[in-house]
Amino acid sequence: MTDSKTAPRRSGKRERLVTAAARVLHEQGVERTTLADIAQAADIPVGNVYYYFKTKDQLVGAAIDAHARGLQVVIDALDRLPAPQERLKALIRGWVEQRDLAARYGCPTGTLASELDKRSPESDEGGLGREVAEVMRRLLDWAEGQFEEMGRSDARELAVALVAAYQGISLLTNTFRDPELMATEGRRLERWIDSLA
Repeated sequence: MTDSKTAPRRSGKRERLVTAAARVLHEQGVERTTLADIAQAADIPVGNVYYYFKTKDQLVGAAIDAHARGLQVVIDALDRLPAPQERLKALIRGWVEQRDLAARYGCPTGTLASELDKRSPESDEGGLGREVAEVMRRLLDWAEGQFEEMGRSDARELAVALVAAYQGISLLTNTFRDPELMATEGRRLERWIDSLA
């Protein structure tokens, strides 16, 4: 039987594990990260991890869900802006604000997608590669909606170009450990958005 004092602790530990997993997986990658690494980052005994997650893949799946929830929070905030150009440019500014993190580790979702794609189909039984692809698809779909609202008949192509530009600059920013690359690309992308109106 669970009393009211126990339930919050359990959810708190689970959430700490998920938050730590998202961060450690971004910093170290899936293959190099152990459950012990995540438990240490969450300040939870490693044996307690198995109470919430039986396998590392379950914890990776929870981290992907955290990425999806984080994206939804961003989209909800952007959707409060009045015009699609403003929303798209605010998205770009948000990416640029994360340039130091990108310089160290790359895009959190993009690097996870790339790493999971390298797994053999047998080692991705849970479909984690498909799950992270759905997070990326949600961003593409949202961006497409913004371009459609701008009256663009090529909205999907523009959405792909925008997300591809961000993923590409994240890779270069990380490769060269140069946050200014992302800042420069952010300014170019904002001018590009303005030119499409």
